[in-house]
Order: sequence, then C-alpha cells, then structure tokens
Amino acid sequence: VQLQASGGGLVQTGGSLRLSCAVSGFTGNAYAVGWFRQAPGKEREWVSAIDFLNDQPYYPDSVKGRFTISRDAASTTVFLQMDSLKVEDTAIYYCIADTGLWAVITGAAQYWGQGTLVTVSR
Repeated sequence: VQLQASGGGLVQTGGSLRLSCAVSGFTGNAYAVGWFRQAPGKEREWVSAIDFLNDQPYYPDSVKGRFTISRDAASTTVFLQMDSLKVEDTAIYYCIADTGLWAVITGAAQYWGQGTLVTVSR
C-alpha cells in the first residue's frame, strides 16, 4: 500500500487549500482513509476520515464545518478541502489508511504517507 500526499502550502487566515492523497495497493473497498496533522511541539491530531465502503465522512469538532473529505469516484484519490483556515491549522498533514475505520480515526492506522506542510499566516 502506498499513499502519496500533496497540496500543502502557504495561505492566509481565512483562505483555502485542498490536499490530495493518491492511494494504491488496496483491493476492493474495505478500507478507510483519513488525515492526521502534527503541529510543532504538539501531539498528533486526527483531522478527518472517510470509509470507502459507503463514502461516509467523519470529523472531529475542531474542523467540522470547515474541512471536507471526499474521494474521486473514478479513482482512489482522497481530497481534503480546507476552508476558513486558521493559524492553529498550521501543521504537517499526513494521509493515513487502514482496513479498519477506527484505526484511522485513532491514529493506529497501518499505512502512513509522507507529510505535506500547511502554513496559515495571519
């Protein structure tokens, strides 16, 4: 399984960014993909998840209403649309995947991609 994340960058407060994660190596749809982030000096934080079996999205309260996770129906690319960005959203964002949704939500996922840096300036 390979996860290739992209789309990070520098944006001003209130702006938007879209992260992408190209997923390969799974067979069928019995898996979940999500995003975690880690800011300097802070613990990792779960950001979102999507269950490929039914495309159900999941979010923590910290990003609900601002972030949207989705996937391309024709491929296994997952997107994280981030709107109304805040300075506290600054972090390295990691795409993660596992056959278990709970593993993705808790950060116990077996597969992690390389991080992509998101910087939100004032």
